[in-house]
Amino acid sequence: MEPLLWIVLGVVLVVAEIFTTTLFLVMFGVGAFAAAGAAALGAPLAFQAVVFAAVSALTLVFARPVIQRHRQSALTGDEQPFGVQAIAGSTALVLERVDANSGVVKIDGEIWTARSYDATQVFGPGDRVRVIEVKGVTALVWHEDFDATDEQPDTKR
Repeated sequence: MEPLLWIVLGVVLVVAEIFTTTLFLVMFGVGAFAAAGAAALGAPLAFQAVVFAAVSALTLVFARPVIQRHRQSALTGDEQPFGVQAIAGSTALVLERVDANSGVVKIDGEIWTARSYDATQVFGPGDRVRVIEVKGVTALVWHEDFDATDEQPDTKR
C-alpha cells in the first residue's frame, strides 16, 4: 500500500509541475518515485522518508541547475527558436480589429487570436503589427513603423 501512496504523490507533483514549469516540483516527484521503490523493496517508513528527502535534495542541487542551463542555452545558442519562441518579433497582418480585449491576426500564414500589447492601441484590418510576445494562444501585438523591406508589396499600411 505504501508504494502506491508514494506513486500517487509523485504523479501529483509531476502534474503540478506542468502548471508551474519551474522544475521544482518535478524534483520532489522524482524523490517520491524513489521512495516508492524503497517501499516496494520492504523498507520501513522512516527509511522511505529519508530516501524521499535525499533524492529530492540531490536532484534539486545537481539535476535542476543542469537542466535549466541547457534550457537557457537552447535559446541563446546558435539554434533557431521554434514554436511560440519563433513567433515573437515577427510581423503580422490584422484580419479583424485588434484592441486590448480581442482581435485576429495572420502570422506566417496562420490565424491567431490577438490583443494589443498597449491597451490604448487599436488596429484595423490591413494594418501591419509586430508580435511582442505570445501568452497561451494569443499574440500580443504592437504597431511599429515598418521599413519598406518589412512590408509585403501587395499589402496596405
